[in-house]
Amino acid sequence: MSVMRFSIPRDIIYGDNALEHLSQLKGRKAVLVTGGSSMQRFGFLDRAEALLHQAGMSTMLIDGVEPNPSVETVLRGAKAMQEFEPDWIVAIGGGSALDAAKVMWCFYEHPHLQFADIITPGSMPPLRNKARFIAIPSTSGTASEITAFSVITDTANHIKYPIVAADMVPDIAILDPAIPAKMPPHITANTGMDVLAHALEAVASTAATSFTDPYAIEAIRLVLGNLQSAYHEPENAEARFNMHNASALAGMAFTNASLGLVHSLAHKIGGEFGVTHGLANAILLPYIIRFNRQFSDKYSQVEKLLGINDLPSAIEALNKELNIPCCFAQCDEVEFSESKFLEVLERMSQNAHADPCTWTNPGKPSVADVKALYEASFYGKACC
Repeated sequence: MSVMRFSIPRDIIYGDNALEHLSQLKGRKAVLVTGGSSMQRFGFLDRAEALLHQAGMSTMLIDGVEPNPSVETVLRGAKAMQEFEPDWIVAIGGGSALDAAKVMWCFYEHPHLQFADIITPGSMPPLRNKARFIAIPSTSGTASEITAFSVITDTANHIKYPIVAADMVPDIAILDPAIPAKMPPHITANTGMDVLAHALEAVASTAATSFTDPYAIEAIRLVLGNLQSAYHEPENAEARFNMHNASALAGMAFTNASLGLVHSLAHKIGGEFGVTHGLANAILLPYIIRFNRQFSDKYSQVEKLLGINDLPSAIEALNKELNIPCCFAQCDEVEFSESKFLEVLERMSQNAHADPCTWTNPGKPSVADVKALYEASFYGKACC
């Protein structure tokens, strides 16, 4: 058996008022990286900055990270870091802010690199020569606070690239359930289904092990038991706490076991159409589980352990409860015209097949398989 590795953050600080841990850091300068205005609007950004000042550090803010962060945003942030020279990078916000901050960190430490130099998994040089990294998620979904993954968009070519490097696992993850409690219902739904996709893909991955499966299965149990409550009852503190923990647990599983076709296809359809990542995962998940069953019995094991009759049907029912459409043709978040879908289908299928997440999907799916899955999930051939 070959030597394997299991990596998680050195410290995971979780529970009520976990954000206060920032006041205990030792350092000179910290840069805060965030996305839109929600962290500012709800007071979390100001609180984080005040806690860093309490720790004796000067701070700088890099904000405006967009959904599906671009190469340009990452390079712009890295340049600002090079001028400020922080020894802590504190990313606070949704998965996009955390993902962007991770790659900014890389280019801050290695300004000579080009984006193309880090696309191949494992090609990023070592980090922590200049700074350490803290991730504070505002959503319960992406698990970027736990993982070695970041997803960055090449806007010129409409391609989302999963960047994978063991050194991008944050030094500290802070999971404060008060922060995601402010999520609106549709974001709760999309990010929650992202957690479920992470956990189920980690279970079925060809790289899954006895180290990763327990985290993934517990995450699945928590999502199925708490997501509807978090969606319908935004102030349900127990459901929020459990979903935030589920996201981290799923992250521990997939950062070590990797993912599969759900994410490969979601990355590429997201790059072409701009659909939210978690929403794309939710739509794709039942189709791909049905396809993967011919290659893996892991879904049956999950069903047996958790008392589920048919996993794809259970996911379809959950999607319906969360007002998530059963196919992309019915998705109104962005425009999904049939003419554009057919125009980009071949390119999108080729790119998804080449996505690193495909490498650990059960079986050996072909480009034709990927194309058929896109067609099924666009038109709703299996569930509508």
